Amino acid sequence: MNKPKSLVTIFLVLAATTLFAQSKLSLHTDQAKTEISKDIYGHFAEHLGRCIYGGIYVGENSEISNTRGFRDDVISALKEMDIPVLRWPGGCFGDTYHWKDGIGPREERPSMVNIHWGGVTEDNSFGTHEFLDFCDLIKAEPYINLNVGSGTVQEASEWVEYVTSGNISPMTDLRKKNGRDEPWNVKFWGIGNENWGCGGNMTPEYYSDLYNRFSSYCGGAKYKIAGGPNVDDYNWMEVVMQKTMRHPHLVQGVSLHSYTFTTAWEDKGHATDFGEKEWISVLSNTLKMETLVKRHSTIMDKYDPAKRVGLIVDEWGNWFNVEEGTNPGFLYQQNTLRDALVAGINLNIFNNHADRVKMANIAQTVNVLQSIILTKEDEMVLTPTYYVFKMYSVHQNAKLIPSNLKTGTYELEGKKVPAVHVSASTKDNVVSVTLCNLNPNKSESIDIDITGEEFSSASGQIITSEKMNDFNDFGRKETVNLKSFDVAKPKDGKLTVELPSKSVVLVQLK
Repeated sequence: MNKPKSLVTIFLVLAATTLFAQSKLSLHTDQAKTEISKDIYGHFAEHLGRCIYGGIYVGENSEISNTRGFRDDVISALKEMDIPVLRWPGGCFGDTYHWKDGIGPREERPSMVNIHWGGVTEDNSFGTHEFLDFCDLIKAEPYINLNVGSGTVQEASEWVEYVTSGNISPMTDLRKKNGRDEPWNVKFWGIGNENWGCGGNMTPEYYSDLYNRFSSYCGGAKYKIAGGPNVDDYNWMEVVMQKTMRHPHLVQGVSLHSYTFTTAWEDKGHATDFGEKEWISVLSNTLKMETLVKRHSTIMDKYDPAKRVGLIVDEWGNWFNVEEGTNPGFLYQQNTLRDALVAGINLNIFNNHADRVKMANIAQTVNVLQSIILTKEDEMVLTPTYYVFKMYSVHQNAKLIPSNLKTGTYELEGKKVPAVHVSASTKDNVVSVTLCNLNPNKSESIDIDITGEEFSSASGQIITSEKMNDFNDFGRKETVNLKSFDVAKPKDGKLTVELPSKSVVLVQLK
């Protein structure tokens, strides 16, 4: 018969359990060498639902305050958030888009039916000039996706020439006729989109050959991005890398698309009406991005050990069922504190793999999927995801700090995730640490040990809320936003931070 444990024994066991559960983070500032590309903080604006029309562009005659037809409130918000790069026009829409329909006098542009998203008729009033003008207004680099699915090599090469060439040619003459004398400086060009699916239902072998052909005739494109795999299609990545790297000057990046669902494609769950079971399911699925980045990077390393070719995660984010009463083809969903945690985790992952991940573009900018901004007529809402991007902007072009995290777990009904998720960087003698507490029920204490530099002050910011499904909505005060967060002064290269439950926190050390 076992003897009952003494109170002392029980106390020691509990103390050991608490000690083990305490998260510990070691940062090595003296080893910070890899630069985190600002373009990891990129965004995506497709002709889908109310992203472009009503979200970004309302036309010069709109009663909504605008500059040359672009919403002033959206311009201001994106500049404040420090948006680095914007991808356009798709997405699936991109492989049905013929760019010459979107130039010239607007009243003379032909209309088109958006067959992928709602079957609506568009008047092509937002085209190449408008997109590049908008990028200039928000001070973001443009990223244009060429039409491979239904387009031609000639069409693609002429679009690149129209935009980038300073020579005398029919395309540059046409650009000047349409009011633009000087070429634009457009660096990023995607050659096709989801060519395994809506972009043509191709095999990787066929697409790779087609990519090489298109890329050969788009000489004015400085940074050409091949259409990469859907989620964990590692064979697609293998074939594309093998066949494109035979002509390495033709490829600078390969894309990856992966969305987070609550459960499955058929029922993606609700954006706001969820409980703890759906909370941990989404966070668990989000963390799969780590495996995807690692395994695709391993394949890329085999053909590109110098890591010259970037992994471009140009579609990512939460995808839930549309809001009740909205057009199913418009993919409109609300955005809660859970989305903020998903954004923070993904951005931490991209930061931590900055040696290979050179760009990422959340889907999408306004009114679609995990958007950073919602609009309704003349009103605008900044979502919790918006505030994460604003918080994390400190990492743009900073040096990644190698880190070692030991943390406990948060568990529910057989699912298990780390209690804390983190990335860190240094820039201008400031260390920035972004931390996510994935547990919606309890705070997490984390000890941070910094080697390589001494710091005398610390400050913080936090995104959290009372309930896990709190969100910002039209006509009411913001519920989830960015607030200051008290952090104790570091002492002898150490500090302890108490992370509130379900929070995203930035700690900065000087």
